[in-house]
Amino acid sequence: MILAGDIGGTKTLLGLFDGATARPRPAVVRSFGTLDYDDLTTMIREFLTEAGGAKTAAASAGGIDRACFGVAGPVMDEAAQLTNVPWRVDARRVAGAFNFRRVSLLNDLQAMAYAVPQLRESEVHVLQEGEALRGGNIALIAAGTGLGQALLHNVDGRFIPSPSEAGHADFAARTEREIDLVRELIRRYGRADVEHVISGRGFFNIHPVAHRGAACAAKVDLEDPDAPAAITLAAAERRCAGCMETLDMFVEAYGAEAGNLGLRAVSTGGLFVGGGIAPKILPALTAGAFMRAFLAKPPLDRMLEAMPVKVILNAEAGLLGAAVFSASSP
Repeated sequence: MILAGDIGGTKTLLGLFDGATARPRPAVVRSFGTLDYDDLTTMIREFLTEAGGAKTAAASAGGIDRACFGVAGPVMDEAAQLTNVPWRVDARRVAGAFNFRRVSLLNDLQAMAYAVPQLRESEVHVLQEGEALRGGNIALIAAGTGLGQALLHNVDGRFIPSPSEAGHADFAARTEREIDLVRELIRRYGRADVEHVISGRGFFNIHPVAHRGAACAAKVDLEDPDAPAAITLAAAERRCAGCMETLDMFVEAYGAEAGNLGLRAVSTGGLFVGGGIAPKILPALTAGAFMRAFLAKPPLDRMLEAMPVKVILNAEAGLLGAAVFSASSP
């Protein structure tokens, strides 16, 4: 039995999986508020207690032998300081606390990347059909609490995921309104990184610039953590011109950065859009602006036109990927 985890800035998923197949089967999965716990070991202990019958089943099958966790931050020397959460996760500490034979840590997008080859057609929404090249690489971008990116290198027909911290690279403005946004971000943070724009907090940063000083017709309270949902709802219902522009700016920036990743990875095998935000704004992603920004990369726009582009609908893809990695490890 495998213990897998997807540790995000807002939510953490933990699950027990049967790793006997290429796509491990979940026995039990639970969701936790990440900041409701002081550390991962406390959360795991509660999960195993709650799992009850699943834990008993695991014990009868030889117990939990291996564990793998996708973490939102760079992994170095079997440990990670999470970027948007005041946690330090140490694989050796977790292994010692629960007597697991092997504990692996992966960057959260690297973990999600392991799930990509296992996704079913029903678990993705196609933005661009394209035509995947045999032997081509795949790329993954995912906006949620933060922004993550990963590459799946095609090595002799086998996809090898590798992590990145590209979400903290510099944001490249393409339009006058994005230049205004960069000026505001530099004033506020000292620099403009991609995650300042393409993530949950991106809505908070974009909204004042999109309104250009005018009052918000939808009366969105930017002190409310649910403000991004309120902005996107007001935009979808066309109740607020500033909210509509906020969503437009977000979608266009997301598409442009996805195209940048497609170029950097030469992802002729396809590009996948994961994370919690994309499924929630799927109508906006399918309206056209995302793909126009994605494709606007002359002289290589023809290469991008041939790339399959798909949105991941499976909200547990990161958890599945952690289980896939653990099941395939010796």
